[in-house]
Amino acid sequence: MGRSAAFFDLDKTVIAKSSALAFGRPFYRDGLISRRDVVKSAYAQLMFRLGGGGDEQAMARTRDYLAALTKGWRVEQVQQIVAETLNELINPYVYAEAATLISEHQAAGRDVVLVSASGDEMVRPIGALLGITDIIATRMSITDGRYSGDIEFYAAGPNKVVGVEELAATRGYDLAECYAYSDSASDLPLLEAVGHPSAVNPDRALRRAAIENAWPILEFRNPIPVGKRLRDRPAVPVAAALGVGVGAAIGLALYARHRRARALA
Repeated sequence: MGRSAAFFDLDKTVIAKSSALAFGRPFYRDGLISRRDVVKSAYAQLMFRLGGGGDEQAMARTRDYLAALTKGWRVEQVQQIVAETLNELINPYVYAEAATLISEHQAAGRDVVLVSASGDEMVRPIGALLGITDIIATRMSITDGRYSGDIEFYAAGPNKVVGVEELAATRGYDLAECYAYSDSASDLPLLEAVGHPSAVNPDRALRRAAIENAWPILEFRNPIPVGKRLRDRPAVPVAAALGVGVGAAIGLALYARHRRARALA
């Protein structure tokens, strides 16, 4: 049996916001983007998410817009902005349940990999915040320390699977023994590529697919800064959404009541 890994989407799965849009304010403040760019970026991402992100033309438009927007930016400036604002803009929005689940996978000896369409310069520091070193993210072409306007690898939709399969081949992962977590139907290819997929705070299309495939559905509701974790906050599947039956739902309710009684004792 090969080594195993757990692949986590980032936005709305590990953190309760968009990682790319989170840095819009400091990018605007430092003159990298205009106010119009801020609005246009937010609208583009909203349309991408509402459409499930699976439309190839929509993905291509988003990719091309990202390439044009960042052309000429100094890589060092972007890295500095992310480093200076990470604790303010990202840390308070890390789901406690996600951090716990990440720790559980690491304790079980699995590699944990963040897989995100956001740029590597944003995703890698967020991974470091969470104790994760393995990253699959969008990579921009760089010339003389500036983004050239081309994208080497766009880590969205089916391309996430390309990155996962490349890493699996290098590391010797057995994907049938691997786990994946995402909130968006755009990541259905990623979820279908592993033996243990889970939907986290799923959009409507992903929730429907999860129910049809009897995948676990997890609800993460507690963003708390790293280092200030909620105690005893398991990622519990939503029984009704999974359609596991009244007996299982009652069992979960009794278990929760038992835990509350112990806590009050």
